[in-house]
Amino acid sequence: MKRLIFPSTLWLCLMAALVFSSHAQAQQLPDFTTLVEDAAPGVVNISTSRTVSSRGDPSFHGFGQEDIPEIFRHFFGDRLPVPPGGGQGQGPEQGRSEERQSLGSGFVISEDGYVLTNAHVVEDADEILVRFNDRRELEAELVGSDPQTDIALLKVDASGLPTLNLGDSDELNVGEWVAAIGSPFGFDHSVTAGIVSAINRTLPRDAYVPFIQTDVAINPGNSGGPLFNLDGEVVGINSQIFTRSGGFMGLSFAIPINVAMDVADQLRDDGRVNRGWLGVMIQPVSRDLAESFGMETPAGALIADLDPEGPAARGGLEAGDVILKVNGEDVERSSTLPRLIGRVAPGNEVDLRLLRDGREISEQVELGRWPNNGQANTSQPDTSQVRLGVAVREVDDAIREKLNIQGGVEVTNVDPQSVAAQAGIRPGDILVSIDQQRVSSAQELADVVTKLPTDRAVPLRIYRDGRSLFVALRLQ
Repeated sequence: MKRLIFPSTLWLCLMAALVFSSHAQAQQLPDFTTLVEDAAPGVVNISTSRTVSSRGDPSFHGFGQEDIPEIFRHFFGDRLPVPPGGGQGQGPEQGRSEERQSLGSGFVISEDGYVLTNAHVVEDADEILVRFNDRRELEAELVGSDPQTDIALLKVDASGLPTLNLGDSDELNVGEWVAAIGSPFGFDHSVTAGIVSAINRTLPRDAYVPFIQTDVAINPGNSGGPLFNLDGEVVGINSQIFTRSGGFMGLSFAIPINVAMDVADQLRDDGRVNRGWLGVMIQPVSRDLAESFGMETPAGALIADLDPEGPAARGGLEAGDVILKVNGEDVERSSTLPRLIGRVAPGNEVDLRLLRDGREISEQVELGRWPNNGQANTSQPDTSQVRLGVAVREVDDAIREKLNIQGGVEVTNVDPQSVAAQAGIRPGDILVSIDQQRVSSAQELADVVTKLPTDRAVPLRIYRDGRSLFVALRLQ
């Protein structure tokens, strides 16, 4: 066999080509140095403290990362108690108070001292301190917060502050580069980068935010920090992660800056957020339901029930209507509806395109004001629907008297792929209690379901065909 011998000039050409190719690929990767240099002065570290009573409960100190369920969650920045002896306790019998601290991030949106962050970063805080890039530390006042979008607006007594340029989150595209600056685990002004993985994500219990999903490394302490595009403009606020370990696993979620600024403007002007309220209980349209309604593909939001005094009922909407469009925008899935309704101011009319009895019709409804107490908020997807996979309605007094029960809700629909279906729950069942807690309304059920554990099964007591029985349910 002959041995091929390459001339030295050919080797040199090959090596040069490889070097040139590597250099060309490196030039195609984004350079964040200028972005970071320009933006760093406007990014802040936020620390809070609050005093809580542990009532002498020894289990208070035993809650660690291993106890946190595997769910979409806000990363709340290492809120930990002060070590034993650091509180002002009087002993287990009388209870004691302890100082708990939290770390997060934020950024300056105006030269006169307005700072944007997440609501959960400053929740229940007794003191809020904002630390700037130049090591100045100023006490901040909470102007207002909106738990529904997880946005909080702070104010520090200062002027001439460095601000960040705000972009248009509606212009974001999947696959484009983004970067985050924040304080993960207290390491100030840490920079991470990645791409936009998806847009318009809807997460459980966060119906009003079309999240930006990225693979930017985000950890506790990044919460409330800015997400930048390559032009150095803020396009989002880092808010949540999905994790099984307590740390970053490649799935992070940011609140679009357009949503955040709309909330911030209302908090600054009114101290609260005013949202439109439709007054309906909705559920997804499954494939089987779509077929039964004569729809080619599952879409829209199915009205399972209405508040009899709500705007939808006054506007002529009915249970069984499928809402397909709001002001000309498609309701792609049920979780889209609260977002479209919530961004319309109360008192304004919305044009709704509905499917009723196999034909499409249009209705105009004047929206009400979203109730602060949450009792009448049925335009938001019911938490029981999200986690259990059921739609429910209240039981009338005649049935309660017949069965000799207090409270209870009737199951009107069960998602065949849900944990409720796996537990054997059927339409027509009357759910009386869950995890030993009575339920008398859809709102009570939603409140209970929100707090259910994922590491063990819980008992559900139901009435079926006039008889009482228990079923075991395990959330995933």
